[in-house]
Amino acid sequence: MGFYFGKKSLTELNTCERQLKDLARRAISGPLNFSIIEGHRNLERQQLLFRQGLSQIDGVEVKGQHNYGPSKAFDLVPYPIKIDGVSAWNEPQRFYMLAGVMLNAAQEMGIRVRWGGDWDGDGSTKDQTFHDLGHYELFN
Repeated sequence: MGFYFGKKSLTELNTCERQLKDLARRAISGPLNFSIIEGHRNLERQQLLFRQGLSQIDGVEVKGQHNYGPSKAFDLVPYPIKIDGVSAWNEPQRFYMLAGVMLNAAQEMGIRVRWGGDWDGDGSTKDQTFHDLGHYELFN
Protein backbone atom coordinates (compact mmCIF):
# COMPACT_ATOMS: atom_id res chain seq x y z
CA MET A 1 0.00 0.00 0.00
CA GLY A 2 2.87 2.35 0.66
CA PHE A 3 1.61 3.93 3.90
CA TYR A 4 4.17 5.23 6.36
CA PHE A 5 4.25 7.19 9.59
CA GLY A 6 4.92 10.91 9.65
CA LYS A 7 7.23 12.65 12.09
CA LYS A 8 4.56 13.23 14.79
CA SER A 9 3.42 9.59 14.67
CA LEU A 10 7.00 8.35 14.95
CA THR A 11 7.69 10.67 17.88
CA GLU A 12 4.63 9.36 19.75
CA LEU A 13 5.30 5.75 18.79
CA ASN A 14 8.85 5.99 20.10
CA THR A 15 7.46 6.56 23.61
CA CYS A 16 5.81 3.11 23.53
CA GLU A 17 6.78 -0.45 24.44
CA ARG A 18 8.55 -2.42 21.69
CA GLN A 19 5.53 -4.70 21.07
CA LEU A 20 3.30 -1.71 20.34
CA LYS A 21 5.88 -0.23 17.99
CA ASP A 22 6.06 -3.53 16.14
CA LEU A 23 2.28 -3.82 15.99
CA ALA A 24 1.83 -0.32 14.60
CA ARG A 25 4.52 -0.87 11.97
CA ARG A 26 2.88 -4.12 10.90
CA ALA A 27 -0.59 -2.56 10.73
CA ILE A 28 0.53 0.51 8.74
CA SER A 29 1.66 -1.86 5.98
CA GLY A 30 -1.96 -3.01 5.64
CA PRO A 31 -4.93 -1.63 3.72
CA LEU A 32 -5.75 1.39 5.94
CA ASN A 33 -3.74 4.46 6.82
CA PHE A 34 -3.63 5.94 10.33
CA SER A 35 -1.66 8.29 12.55
CA ILE A 36 -0.43 7.72 16.09
CA ILE A 37 -1.65 10.72 18.07
CA GLU A 38 -0.49 9.80 21.57
CA GLY A 39 1.82 7.35 23.29
CA HIS A 40 3.19 8.28 26.71
CA ARG A 41 1.01 10.67 28.68
CA ASN A 42 2.29 12.65 31.65
CA LEU A 43 0.23 13.10 34.81
CA GLU A 44 -0.87 16.64 33.96
CA ARG A 45 -2.25 15.55 30.57
CA GLN A 46 -3.90 12.47 32.11
CA GLN A 47 -5.70 14.59 34.70
CA LEU A 48 -6.83 17.08 32.04
CA LEU A 49 -8.36 14.28 29.93
CA PHE A 50 -9.99 12.84 33.06
CA ARG A 51 -11.56 16.22 33.93
CA GLN A 52 -12.82 16.56 30.34
CA GLY A 53 -14.46 13.13 30.51
CA LEU A 54 -12.16 11.75 27.81
CA SER A 55 -10.55 9.25 30.18
CA GLN A 56 -11.90 7.28 33.09
CA ILE A 57 -8.47 7.16 34.74
CA ASP A 58 -7.12 10.10 36.74
CA GLY A 59 -3.48 8.98 36.82
CA VAL A 60 -3.28 9.35 40.63
CA GLU A 61 -5.75 6.87 42.12
CA VAL A 62 -5.32 4.62 39.09
CA LYS A 63 -2.34 4.77 36.76
CA GLY A 64 -3.28 4.42 33.09
CA GLN A 65 -1.42 2.39 30.48
CA HIS A 66 -0.36 5.66 28.80
CA ASN A 67 1.29 6.78 32.06
CA TYR A 68 4.09 4.22 32.03
CA GLY A 69 7.47 4.88 30.50
CA PRO A 70 7.64 3.38 27.99
CA SER A 71 3.92 3.61 27.36
CA LYS A 72 1.85 0.44 27.34
CA ALA A 73 -0.79 2.13 25.14
CA PHE A 74 -1.21 4.37 22.15
CA ASP A 75 -4.06 6.26 20.56
CA LEU A 76 -4.52 6.52 16.83
CA VAL A 77 -6.81 8.15 14.31
CA PRO A 78 -7.63 7.06 10.76
CA TYR A 79 -5.80 9.13 8.15
CA PRO A 80 -6.68 11.36 6.48
CA ILE A 81 -8.68 12.73 9.37
CA LYS A 82 -11.26 14.27 7.03
CA ILE A 83 -12.82 12.63 3.99
CA ASP A 84 -15.33 14.67 1.99
CA GLY A 85 -15.39 17.18 4.84
CA VAL A 86 -16.39 14.57 7.45
CA SER A 87 -14.02 14.11 10.40
CA ALA A 88 -13.05 10.60 11.45
CA TRP A 89 -14.19 11.60 14.94
CA ASN A 90 -17.73 11.82 13.52
CA GLU A 91 -17.48 8.61 11.52
CA PRO A 92 -16.87 5.74 13.98
CA GLN A 93 -17.07 3.15 11.21
CA ARG A 94 -13.57 4.17 10.16
CA PHE A 95 -12.30 3.27 13.64
CA TYR A 96 -14.12 -0.07 13.53
CA MET A 97 -12.52 -0.95 10.19
CA LEU A 98 -9.12 -0.01 11.56
CA ALA A 99 -9.74 -2.11 14.67
CA GLY A 100 -10.10 -5.15 12.42
CA VAL A 101 -6.70 -4.46 10.89
CA MET A 102 -5.05 -3.79 14.25
CA LEU A 103 -6.54 -6.76 16.07
CA ASN A 104 -5.76 -9.10 13.18
CA ALA A 105 -2.14 -7.92 13.09
CA ALA A 106 -1.86 -8.37 16.86
CA GLN A 107 -3.23 -11.89 16.65
CA GLU A 108 -0.86 -12.82 13.82
CA MET A 109 2.07 -11.48 15.86
CA GLY A 110 0.99 -13.14 19.11
CA ILE A 111 0.61 -9.79 20.86
CA ARG A 112 -2.26 -9.51 23.33
CA VAL A 113 -3.92 -6.11 23.07
CA ARG A 114 -7.10 -4.56 24.35
CA TRP A 115 -9.04 -2.17 22.13
CA GLY A 116 -11.01 0.75 23.59
CA GLY A 117 -14.07 -0.22 21.55
CA ASP A 118 -14.29 -3.68 23.14
CA TRP A 119 -12.67 -3.47 26.57
CA ASP A 120 -13.76 -6.95 27.64
CA GLY A 121 -12.65 -8.55 24.35
CA ASP A 122 -15.89 -10.46 23.81
CA GLY A 123 -16.35 -9.26 20.23
CA SER A 124 -19.31 -7.00 21.05
CA THR A 125 -19.05 -3.22 21.04
CA LYS A 126 -22.61 -2.83 22.35
CA ASP A 127 -21.83 -3.82 25.95
CA GLN A 128 -19.29 -1.05 26.53
CA THR A 129 -20.04 1.95 28.72
CA PHE A 130 -16.99 3.97 27.63
CA HIS A 131 -15.90 4.02 23.99
CA ASP A 132 -12.31 4.98 23.19
CA LEU A 133 -12.18 3.77 19.60
CA GLY A 134 -8.63 4.93 18.89
CA HIS A 135 -7.11 3.33 21.99
CA TYR A 136 -4.96 0.17 22.01
CA GLU A 137 -3.07 -1.18 25.01
CA LEU A 138 -1.00 -4.21 25.90
CA PHE A 139 -3.06 -6.78 27.75
CA ASN A 140 -1.54 -9.20 30.24
